[in-house]
Amino acid sequence: MSERLRPGRLLPTVLAVVGVLALAGVIAFGVTHLGFLRSGHRSPFVAWTLIAWTVFAAAVLALRFVPAKWVTGIVLGGAVVVGVAALFGPPNTSTDSARYAWDGIVQRSGVSPYAHTPQSNALAGLRPDWLFPDKVDGTCKNLLPRYRGLGDGAEGHCTAINRPDVVTIYPPMAQLWFAGVRLFVPASAQYMPFQVAGLLVSLGVTIGLVLVLRRVGRPTWWAALWAWSPLVASEAVTNSHVDVVGAALATAGVVLVAFGRPIWGGIALGAATATKLIPAIVYPPLLGRWRNWWAIPVGIAVFGLLYVPYVLTTGLDVLGYLPGYLSEEGYEDGSRFALVSLLVKGDAGTIVVGLAVLLAAFVAWRLSDPSRPWSGEVLVIGVTFLAVSPRYPWYALLLIPFVVLSGRWEWLSIGLAIALRGVWPSVDAYRWWLAAAVLVIVVVTLLRTRRSQWVRWGRLLSSRRLDPVR
Repeated sequence: MSERLRPGRLLPTVLAVVGVLALAGVIAFGVTHLGFLRSGHRSPFVAWTLIAWTVFAAAVLALRFVPAKWVTGIVLGGAVVVGVAALFGPPNTSTDSARYAWDGIVQRSGVSPYAHTPQSNALAGLRPDWLFPDKVDGTCKNLLPRYRGLGDGAEGHCTAINRPDVVTIYPPMAQLWFAGVRLFVPASAQYMPFQVAGLLVSLGVTIGLVLVLRRVGRPTWWAALWAWSPLVASEAVTNSHVDVVGAALATAGVVLVAFGRPIWGGIALGAATATKLIPAIVYPPLLGRWRNWWAIPVGIAVFGLLYVPYVLTTGLDVLGYLPGYLSEEGYEDGSRFALVSLLVKGDAGTIVVGLAVLLAAFVAWRLSDPSRPWSGEVLVIGVTFLAVSPRYPWYALLLIPFVVLSGRWEWLSIGLAIALRGVWPSVDAYRWWLAAAVLVIVVVTLLRTRRSQWVRWGRLLSSRRLDPVR
């Protein structure tokens, strides 16, 4: 019997393929049947999240035992299948892409997205019906939960945009992404352009991870942790969050710097930070050798240059609603930090969070191999998420590529905790989920450390037995 027909080789391949197809089915069902999260039916979303992650884990586990020559094809094919399944319906946990579309439409007309709020009558002529439908019987109640009242100056309309009374919060690279995606589609095109764009970016990340894994000599099945992730399918494709662009640029920047291209890496990292500010935390593990420090001034320069066109048209208003958003979300007074608030609150909590992030950054800087900084990236990003405790699952997109490259799969438990927080907004439950993630990380890390010690001792004893002098 040939090797490819041996049951021991064929069975895991079948299980992996069936598993990823089942995962695609679960995702398609959720997108088409669960409706919109804010409708109040949160329990089905929690059940769907747990089922999707369970099927995902089983499929990846089976993939580990597939013959190496088939793995890459299955990973890439599965990425396409899962990603296409995520296109089957409109956004179901967030309306952020409605704001993306509006910012893109506004820029296409030649107006700065930082100049006017969505409810401003100055842009009334740009409003497409799908983003700004008319009220029914004088109210938006029949259009809930996706739509709300538009507010002053536009009382006859509803809108899918959250916070329509404030200007955008998104930095310039995100705005260029919004403008680029909307450039070649009519204003009547709804959510699909950003969903397709998110799928293309996520597939690009998958291909990039496969190439890097091959270069560093690690099995390519690890790329499935991104390619098949329910979180990536939901947040990069269905809900098409711009964070996937930031994660892609940050990953590319770290890889380029690690492989000896600090200038190009700095360009990518500057663009990543100008997409969503949080990718700035990936710098410390890269800085263990002096030539990598070039990435810092280059990144800062790119970040500043991307702001120039918007500053010229809008002035200091380019900060948009970002300061107000940070205050509204509880970052300024420390009330947002789920784990830290168990011990301290208020300004003291903010200080503790800052110290935790700085300590993680310092450890990552001192202990990371700058040519293989993946584990350091996981540490600094993971500790930041544990300390800050973001309530939105799309933030975790930044963590997953480095989990893939480092092999530290246990840190995915943070992504699951944040995903559960996104569909069940209970602070007390979130604390338990984060605590469970910490427990998983600690236990697996200790077991891995102990195992590596046993392997080291075994090799030492073996070498002594084989040494004729001894």
